[in-house]
Formats: sequence, C-alpha cells, structure tokens
Amino acid sequence: MDTQTLERSFSAYFNAKSEFIVRAPGRVNLIGEHTDYNDGFVLPMAIDHAVWIALSPRADSQVRVRSLDLEVDSAFDLHSLTKGSGWQEYIKGVAYQLQKAGHELRGFDAVMTGDVPRGAGLSSSAAVELATAYAFAAVSGFAWDAAQMAKISQKAENEWVGMNCGIMDQMASAACREGYALFLDCRTLEVQHAPLPENISVVILDTSTRRGLVDSAYNERRSQCEEAARWFGVKALRDVSVEEFEKGNGLSEVVMKRARHIITENARVLEAVNVMKAGNVKRLGELFNASHVSLRDDFEVTNEALNQIVECAQEQSSCYGARMTGAGFGGCAVALVREENAQEFTKAVSAAYKQRSGLDASIYVCKASEGASLVKG
Repeated sequence: MDTQTLERSFSAYFNAKSEFIVRAPGRVNLIGEHTDYNDGFVLPMAIDHAVWIALSPRADSQVRVRSLDLEVDSAFDLHSLTKGSGWQEYIKGVAYQLQKAGHELRGFDAVMTGDVPRGAGLSSSAAVELATAYAFAAVSGFAWDAAQMAKISQKAENEWVGMNCGIMDQMASAACREGYALFLDCRTLEVQHAPLPENISVVILDTSTRRGLVDSAYNERRSQCEEAARWFGVKALRDVSVEEFEKGNGLSEVVMKRARHIITENARVLEAVNVMKAGNVKRLGELFNASHVSLRDDFEVTNEALNQIVECAQEQSSCYGARMTGAGFGGCAVALVREENAQEFTKAVSAAYKQRSGLDASIYVCKASEGASLVKG
C-alpha cells in the first residue's frame, strides 16, 4: 500500500495532516478446517493484503470515517452508539466492546482503504476490526495487547454485527509474525509461531463461487460433531486421539465420518507445525492434500468448483499440495508452490480451471505478513 496516497486522501478530505497510520491484515487458514468449534487446532497465516487507516485524534467523542473504496462516509458519537447496517457496524462494534472493557476512547477523523478481497473468506471483516482497534489504541493512548484486542474484535462481530465466528480470524490478524504461520489452540488460545518453509509461495485460488445456504449445513455439521463427542464421553472431539477413534465406535456412518475428519485434521495440524519447524515442505504438501480429501469425502463441505481448482493445482509440478480453505461450499483453495514458479503456476491453473469449470479464478500469490501494526505515529 502506498501510504503517501492515503495521506494525500486524508489531507484532501479533512484539510489537515494525519497523525497516525495503522494496518491490519486479512488471513488464510493453511490447515485445520472446522476444528475451531471443536476446541481444536488451526494454522492461519496473515496475508500481505490489509486494511489501512490514516487518522488524527479529535477533542470530542465524534468518530468520522471516510471509506475510500466504497466512497461513503460514516459518523457517529462514542457516547450514543446505536446499531444500524453496513460496513461501519464493524467500527461501531469495536468501539462499543472497547468501552465495555473499560477503555476510555477518544474520537478521531479517518480515511480507510483496503485490498483484502471481500467475500472470498479471507477475513476482510477481521482486518477492519483489528485496524479499528489499533486506531483507537493510537489516539486513546492504551497499550496494544494482540490477544485481548482479538477477543474484543471477535465480541464485536458476535454481539454487535451478529456473525457467529470463532477467534481464529481475529487472532491471525492481530498476532501473526512476518514469515510465520500462527499455530492456535482454540481451547486455551495459546499460540506458537511456525516458520514458513523458505522459497515457498502461498497461493490463494478463489473459485469465484460463493457459499450458498451454508448456515444449515454448518449447524448440522456442528451438531454431528457434538453428538460424536457425547458418544466418546468428552467435552469436544479434540480430546479423542486417532488411535481411540480407530478402535471402533457405535456412531452412525455419517456422524462417524464427520468425527473422523475433525480427529484426523487435528492430528494433521499438529504434524504440520512439526514439519514446518523441520523445513519439510514435501510432507507439508502431503498434509494439505490429505486435508482436502478428508474435507471432500468425510466432512463433505467442498463443491465441484473447489475440487476442480484443487485438482488443477495438484497437477502442476511446482505445487507441493493444495486444499480447500475456509467454511467450504465455494470460496477459496490454498496451494503451496515453489516461489520461482509462482507466476507460471498461476497462469497454468487459471487456464486449466477455466477449461474445466467455465469460470474465471482470481488468484493471489501471498507472503506471510505481520499482524496489526502502527505504520506511522
């Protein structure tokens, strides 16, 4: 992002200079799908696509934000927050939760822009939330605490916006390190930083298909996982080992398949962290491929387009592995690719996917970026 352009926009709009610039990234989940609501393990990575805010503090409790991408303004008072609809609800929700947590906030004038693709499952909303939290920290003078700000942002999305998301998106946007993925235990919120293998590009493959009525399928998967946990007599499926599962059980076939995905996926995430620390990219790619098969056959949350784009990726000699990422039923896949071949990989997959599906894919070659940060001020 060119910060000079952002500063010029601020000056043109507010006829003053901005004091601070903050940013917060989107994320892609490398492995660990549908494990979050089973108290399991996930391995997201912040991407080098982010939301940027240039701002200056005000002497009152007004917050005025100009969205450069949407070309619309929003203004509200911190002492009289009311729910509405639209993009500014993420900002209001964070303000509400910060105040509820005891932070005294100052108002600010701001311009906001971003290049996290919206609706692709790359957490553009978490990026807005964490950038907003950082903006309030900058003008109000409280210390930045990544985990606490992630929890506050998640509450904003759950309670103010009304989206029932887990903590992964916000933790990735808040706490990632450049060059590393974030291993997160969704039960304890403990994190470790797992190094990305060298000379690797993470390529996000957007199928251009969007999730349809997934709420009912999601709720059904969730209750099937809970049913399996009850059968095993545990709080959540993360407490069942692959060995225990393979001893056999009295679950119906469909519930058994759902449980098998979660239990083996947790094992794959734990192995992925170890192979990343060892720099074993070949094995990491194999874990990606196995994860996709499990999501396709056992959890049944892929669609034809996801399966096609993953196959197109896996056929390229420069690709170590590929899998669907996110909730499924459309959206994106993620591939591990030799860095020097990333551009030709992109062209080849684009052409092959178009031929098979008739659709145009959007493809993003990404690097592991830093979590939310203060760029100026």
